[in-house]
Amino acid sequence: MDLSQRARELAPSATLTLDAKVKDMVRQGQDVISLAVGEPDYDTPSYIKAAAVTAIEEGFTKYTAAAGIPELRSAIAAKFKRENGLEYAPSQVVVTSGAKQACYNALLALCGAGDEVIIPAPYWVSYVEQVKLTSATPVVVDCGAGAGFKLAAAALKKAATRRAKVLVLNSPSNPTGAVYAAAELKELAAAALELGIYVISDEIYERLVYDGAVHVSIASLGDDIKRRTVVVNGVSKAYAMTGWRIGYAAGEPDVIQAMIDIQSHVTSHATSIAQRAAVAALSGGEAEILAMAAEFDRRRRLALERLADVPGFTCARPAGAFYLFPGVTGLLGRSFGGRRLESSSDLALALLEEAHVGVVPGEAFGAPGYLRLSYALSRERLGQALDRIGSFATRVMEGG
Repeated sequence: MDLSQRARELAPSATLTLDAKVKDMVRQGQDVISLAVGEPDYDTPSYIKAAAVTAIEEGFTKYTAAAGIPELRSAIAAKFKRENGLEYAPSQVVVTSGAKQACYNALLALCGAGDEVIIPAPYWVSYVEQVKLTSATPVVVDCGAGAGFKLAAAALKKAATRRAKVLVLNSPSNPTGAVYAAAELKELAAAALELGIYVISDEIYERLVYDGAVHVSIASLGDDIKRRTVVVNGVSKAYAMTGWRIGYAAGEPDVIQAMIDIQSHVTSHATSIAQRAAVAALSGGEAEILAMAAEFDRRRRLALERLADVPGFTCARPAGAFYLFPGVTGLLGRSFGGRRLESSSDLALALLEEAHVGVVPGEAFGAPGYLRLSYALSRERLGQALDRIGSFATRVMEGG
């Protein structure tokens, strides 16, 4: 078939592709433990599900405004003020089908051919591909372990050309768990203003921070940077609502209106029932959020402790999200089971096929030589997965 150049150049989501392979193996009766997908293992809280049932029973199943229902836009504006110190009118909020669509709508509203979008690596798998879909050019800036997996203001200035239009910022980070401190964000904000670029700030993991880390929205650091920022968030991670597909964004009126106009021609609006559920989510449930975050912290500590004993693995301590991002170069270049492990992609495939543990290779995040491991599963299954990883790594180090 004669596909478009854009379609031919697009890389599929590595995380969803791997998850599909894992589920296929499970259907075949294999005991596979997946550490691959960024999804809380918790069920959606009952009060949120009850709101959705009520919406159905009341017949709230028709079209809504493209920007989202007024109650939800108001709840989101109240959330920004309460939790982030950000003043937005409900008209400055758009509800989307997941935070992924919010990021894409923002890029479409701000970027086009000839523009450059600066993306710190390691990055979430979809940023680069979304930029390509806008016909803009992604400019990837390597921010390795030595930099704490974070972009410094000096590196931003060095990477920006006259064509630079947008910086994509993700804190807490997927895949590294890095959390930008307020002082680091102030320096980035000053650099962005000096360069005259916009910031798309993806804050979907904001409620999952540990070790005394505090989430700060870059938009809260002054009126000037707020006017140049689109803040993206959603209910997927904090409220265990990944399948409900509710994201949102806030920003300057002209940018948000452009995002609404784009959405009106693409998906129309987020699901009406899920929007009512999101109103309930944002209006209560603090105890559930705190309990889930505390359990993720316990799993994080367990995984770090166990991974420290795995040969060939080195892992920085993440301060947010629910991922570990260990370096695995100590295992690369070795042979196992008749195959040579030249890359973290080779290693991830071998782990899946030989140890029945699903992880995502660093290449998907612009960081070869790493693996992403999610600890969003029970401590029992997490422990079993780490046992398998440790056994596998030991065998590799011993020559298979």
